[in-house]
Amino acid sequence: MYMKRTFLYRAKINETTEANCNRWLELCRILYNMALDIRISVWKNFKRHVSLYDQQSQLPDLKEYAPEFKNVGSQVLQDVLERLDKAYKAFFRRVKEHTGNAGFPRFKGYGRYDSFTLKQAGWKLEGRYLHVRNVGRFKLFLSQPIQGEIKTITVRRSSTGWYVAFSCDNVPVREFPETAKEIGLDVGINNFLVDSEGNAVENPKYYVNNQKVLRRRNRSFARKRKGSSRRKKAKILVAKAHEKTANQRKDFLHKIANQYIALYAVIFVEALKIQNMVRNGHLSKAISDASWGMFVNFLTYKAEEAGRQIVKVQPHGTSQLCSNCGEKVPKSLSVRIHKCPHCGLVLCRDANAAINICKRGRAALSYANVSR
Repeated sequence: MYMKRTFLYRAKINETTEANCNRWLELCRILYNMALDIRISVWKNFKRHVSLYDQQSQLPDLKEYAPEFKNVGSQVLQDVLERLDKAYKAFFRRVKEHTGNAGFPRFKGYGRYDSFTLKQAGWKLEGRYLHVRNVGRFKLFLSQPIQGEIKTITVRRSSTGWYVAFSCDNVPVREFPETAKEIGLDVGINNFLVDSEGNAVENPKYYVNNQKVLRRRNRSFARKRKGSSRRKKAKILVAKAHEKTANQRKDFLHKIANQYIALYAVIFVEALKIQNMVRNGHLSKAISDASWGMFVNFLTYKAEEAGRQIVKVQPHGTSQLCSNCGEKVPKSLSVRIHKCPHCGLVLCRDANAAINICKRGRAALSYANVSR
């Protein structure tokens, strides 16, 4: 079996290449804003939608009118218009679904357009060196080999440096040993998760542990004079601290997800509404630091790659029901031990919830199989 996959690498470039990248990104930003302005103006004046094809067909005229765009690859400019078109379609989809604030596409401010994409033409990969026509050479730090057939490359600017992403087709699927085991996972704050077999994974709390460094660097940044070179350096240090925290968290989540994907054929998780949960001012920072949503996303795509199954179950009452007798045992969030007065079961609250998640998931699977 084969699948699509993206490989991301940090890149090292010289000053000339960086200047060319920044110029391309600025021209992409200008084109995005121009195309958005045209769509808005045409709708206001003529009540007519402008299609992606209409705007892409005007690119040759744009290059004649503004010669600076001739230096930018045609596929890069087409991708800019495709991104705008996707933003419009996503807006109308949210309006149709009545998801509250639909979020109309916005104009990009200076420095707010951070990547450009090339497809089959305009670039060449030689070992660890990527050559982009009219831009320059990128030295890639290949932490893992590129697999499959490269379809697009995306050059991305971050506050701490430059990255190149390779989107590939026909990437071989990782093979795992056959298994029929099932497990339920209950995520939390004290422990990152507890599974239905009683295993607990400690919550590393990367943001909380790195707050001292973040606080110190933020204070230093705030004291620097605006526009000074020292302020720019201090800003990079703040960004690096945030990036380190994000990288630590992603590395941890990837490793935990890999462990469960390798061992279990079916994994049951709660269908949590995290956007509602972070409205709790006392727990919002801890919930965001735990990144439950990112963990479930990692589990989901890894399961697709490995041929495993992720089943989401309703979370209501999983910690209040006894996993042994099924009776309701009300308890506040501060009570961490489940003590059932009906059957005498004494168990960690999260382990009890994980068992209930597993039972509820198995029931949902059985119902789905019978319905077929």
